[in-house]
Amino acid sequence: MELLSKIKIFILSLFVGVCLFSCQKSNNVHFKINSEWKFKLLDKDDNNEAQFENVDFNDSNWETVNLPHTAHLEPLIVNNQWQGICWYRKSFDLPLVDDDKKVFVEFEAAMSHSVIWINGVEVAMHKGGYLPVVIDATKYIVKGQTNTIAVRLNNTDNPLTGPKPLAKLDFNMYGGLYRNAWLSVKDKLYISHPAIANKVAGGGVFITYPKVSKDLSEIAIKTNVVNEFTSDKTIKVTQKILFDNKEVQSKTTSDISIQSGKDIDVSMNITLPNAKLWSPKQPNLYSLETSIIVDGNIIDQETTRFGIRKFEFKNKELFINGEKTFLRGVNRHQEYPFVGYALSDNAQYRDAKKIKDAGFNYIRLSHYPQSPSFLDACDELGLVVLDAILGWQYYLDNDQFRAYCYKSAEQLIRRDRNHPSVLAWEVSLNETQMPVFFMEELDRIVHAEYPGENVYSSGWMDDVYDIYLQARQHRILSPHKLKDKPYSVSEYGDWEYYSKNAGLNQDQLPNDLRDEFSSRQKRAFGEERLLRQAANVQEAHNDNLQNTVAFSDSYWVMYDYNRGYHNDIEASGLMDIFRLPKFAYYFYQSQRDIEDGAVVKIASYWNKKSPLNLKVYSNCDELALYLNDELIGKQKPDTDKNSSDLSHPPFTFNLKSFKAGTLKAVGYVDGKEVKIDEVTTPGNPTALKIWIDTSGKKPEAGVNDVLFVYVAAVDENGTIVPDYSEKVTFEIEGDASMQNVGEIKAEAGIATGLLKIGTKKGKIKIVAKSNKIEQTYEINL
Repeated sequence: MELLSKIKIFILSLFVGVCLFSCQKSNNVHFKINSEWKFKLLDKDDNNEAQFENVDFNDSNWETVNLPHTAHLEPLIVNNQWQGICWYRKSFDLPLVDDDKKVFVEFEAAMSHSVIWINGVEVAMHKGGYLPVVIDATKYIVKGQTNTIAVRLNNTDNPLTGPKPLAKLDFNMYGGLYRNAWLSVKDKLYISHPAIANKVAGGGVFITYPKVSKDLSEIAIKTNVVNEFTSDKTIKVTQKILFDNKEVQSKTTSDISIQSGKDIDVSMNITLPNAKLWSPKQPNLYSLETSIIVDGNIIDQETTRFGIRKFEFKNKELFINGEKTFLRGVNRHQEYPFVGYALSDNAQYRDAKKIKDAGFNYIRLSHYPQSPSFLDACDELGLVVLDAILGWQYYLDNDQFRAYCYKSAEQLIRRDRNHPSVLAWEVSLNETQMPVFFMEELDRIVHAEYPGENVYSSGWMDDVYDIYLQARQHRILSPHKLKDKPYSVSEYGDWEYYSKNAGLNQDQLPNDLRDEFSSRQKRAFGEERLLRQAANVQEAHNDNLQNTVAFSDSYWVMYDYNRGYHNDIEASGLMDIFRLPKFAYYFYQSQRDIEDGAVVKIASYWNKKSPLNLKVYSNCDELALYLNDELIGKQKPDTDKNSSDLSHPPFTFNLKSFKAGTLKAVGYVDGKEVKIDEVTTPGNPTALKIWIDTSGKKPEAGVNDVLFVYVAAVDENGTIVPDYSEKVTFEIEGDASMQNVGEIKAEAGIATGLLKIGTKKGKIKIVAKSNKIEQTYEINL
């Protein structure tokens, strides 16, 4: 389809959308502008940027892309990540916007130093690549004509924003407009955007909970309303609470006068009997419709999703809505292979769903603000979040750097304060020596931006913050009496089993053995090393539980990731970078309560190389193990020193010898069979098996969706052959493309392609080939 035709369709869609919206509610619209951007990546020796920002610049030879978008596709192992300058341009019409309308443009993120022009006029300059850039574009937009947005991005090392230079950073900061972009049209009397209202504990709609109880909860709502008309206005504000799209409570103010050129905060409290509270077990969500009414007409309306909950500490133990809760968690980097940070909203949800399915109820977002859509998923799934500003082993002793950190803390809280999943704000520079006055100001900002009780700052030093974060290796190396504050094991299970300075005698091991016994294990390394990783995390998690002052722990890390400078992937993930599970994943899954689903997983491929001390991860009371339908044994869980405090210790069966065939584990709860797992000795590969990773979200056209396509070599019984490591090729028919850079090879029997879905609905045909074996898979959108 030609660009001109697409612009016409965009204009028509906008017209229809505005009409529908205005007939039903207000005259205002809020929509994504992710499609049809023009993109140019500058070569290192290309200094010609002349006129790129101008309306009449000819960008016809630039690449056409959709957001979210990465500036540069990277290889699987990234140790020389692209850094430099890139440009985005978009032209659009707003045919229905008159002089009484406001226009706002928002980028959820732009990595990392951005300059933005509208119709050739510079309107914004922003430093930092993780928080939103929001622009009041009203006076720059030309009504009824074509408008142009131009964005210049520079993701080279920036000493002001930090952290360390990429060459030694230990994670990547991928370039591009890698999240959503939005355009909003409002009347000149409107609900403000908190990112540009610049009001402490204000701007937009802010929801808090003075009283939380199943019997009767109280919701406090503060709404900032701006009047940019030339005359005073009289308004009413209606707050309507809905659950499952049904109204459960509403309240309207009496007439309120708002002067021309002024803004006001409208506060309202609503009581809600028999409230459905939010918790990890029951993540109940309400919607709040905030309507601004003038002369009986709704002139602005926003919907805010929220959950009613209370996080409270008693004797350093966490209580959620009065119920004592231990948070079993994990850290997460937001990286995908090849596309870096450019994940669709669906992909963000899939990442969160895997974490929930792994048995976790908590995520530490390391070490930067992550996508709003990821936090939305945490709200929906019941994952408690530790929300963080950017910071890792970097502090610059000047006022400009400190001001940047302070502003980041303010904007993070203003962006995420209505998410019920957020427990605390990590306004700390991780593993960084910080002066006390700096930490005190960050702590002050937290309590100023979110006033009231049960609000918590957190940080890795115990001087100031409400919650003390400490990695397990630091506790091992420097044990000391903890201060009287809640304590979380923020990272564990990796470094103390890898580094020579982590306190577990690794300095006495040669490097090759240190690697073998560490938690950094790829799926290709085989059963024994994967079981060592699982043993490490079991020992460490059990140790955390013995340290009874901790209310939470978070394993490092959920997914393998690139370090940016190293010749290999950091492989301590419970899943690899393609989101395929390792044995340690099933250990954690087995720690969930039985009412959340029975787990039985045999941690073996059951071939001649398999260990005979067989591990089975389960949350059942008792397991029976069979080999070729012959009972090997029926037993209770392990009772060794590394199982003493676990909710559900693993089961270890000691087999005398290997015999090919089928292992079957049968799980019992209260004497009743509840779950079975089987593993069959693999034979020679005879076919390919293809499946896709949906994790609660089906593939979707028109949203730049990315998802994993898995191809396994299987034997005649359909068993995956773990020794298979051959090359696999893909052929795609339909509106989709593979994003892999370089050849694709199977690892532990499975090869993975990263598929990007295009804009058209219909059928996508995937043909996978390997060693003259071929298989076809179809996706219907």
